[in-house]
Amino acid sequence: MALDHAAIARCIPHAGRMCLLHAVQGWDEGQIQASAISHRAPDHPLRSGGGLGVAAGIEYAAQAMAVHGSLLGGSVPRAGRLASVRGVQCHVRWLDRESDELSITARRISGDDAGMVYDFEIRAAGKLLLNGRASVALLPAGAGAA
Repeated sequence: MALDHAAIARCIPHAGRMCLLHAVQGWDEGQIQASAISHRAPDHPLRSGGGLGVAAGIEYAAQAMAVHGSLLGGSVPRAGRLASVRGVQCHVRWLDRESDELSITARRISGDDAGMVYDFEIRAAGKLLLNGRASVALLPAGAGAA
């Protein structure tokens, strides 16, 4: 099932330019595959120091995980927070220097009512830019993300 930018914006609390993903190409119980073109925007909200550093890719991955969690949650998705990021490997310095769209893959390693763990990677034109593992802590049902 594919999602466009508008459908993604309905799945996560990020609005406007902070909704970074362009599309979801597919997902199942164990993973999500998304893409982004916003990394090339000169007014990107995470730009600093003359460009968009590769570490900003963690936010792209976190948004893909949030969309995945929302899709898995059905009609009442649970809000969550990025709790930790481990084993991050940066293979380039800048995301905005990549002319091709970003391909974001997040694979769910484990999960329960308290949270989820994902491996993630970001590529452009098949080239690995960033990868790592992230933990998401789920908020109690009915709690909003602040």
